[in-house]
Amino acid sequence: MSTTPPPAAYLPSTGGVDITLRKAVGLGRTRLAAFDHALLGAGIADRNLIVLSSVIPPGSQIRLVEDVEAEPIGGGHGDRLFCVLAAAYAEAPGQEAWAGIGWVVDDATGAGLFVEHVATSEAELEHLIHATLGDMVVNRGGGYGPVQTLTTSATFVDRPTAALTVAAYTTIPWSTDVR
Repeated sequence: MSTTPPPAAYLPSTGGVDITLRKAVGLGRTRLAAFDHALLGAGIADRNLIVLSSVIPPGSQIRLVEDVEAEPIGGGHGDRLFCVLAAAYAEAPGQEAWAGIGWVVDDATGAGLFVEHVATSEAELEHLIHATLGDMVVNRGGGYGPVQTLTTSATFVDRPTAALTVAAYTTIPWSTDVR
């Protein structure tokens, strides 16, 4: 184990995290190939995904990235990418796959909560996201703003498809010691 501290860019800060929201649809001859194609479309391929639960650190900024080529994810091939991820698959003709992330944020602190869900329809997905966040907010005693969502869908036509929605937190190289 290295005793060298990580670069300042990888140290926790009280300023929160720049969290980017990304979404994509992928196609492939297999479900996994469709997922990989969606990762490419979201601009997060070639990273090792470390899936997080649901907590947004105080002071974080959440923003949508629509042009992943203009705003590539940081890091390099094989680096660790911490993220919240929803991936849904359609594997039969006409089948729909919906993937979405919902979130709430406390306006005073910037702290918040993410949830990720998959469904076979938009209505089902929206219901799951709102119901889950509703319960989570009540369980924590309130204090959060309105539910916000980012969803994507894919429909099977002639091969497996994947719908992917991701909240990308931070990329850390393997050479950095995480404590």
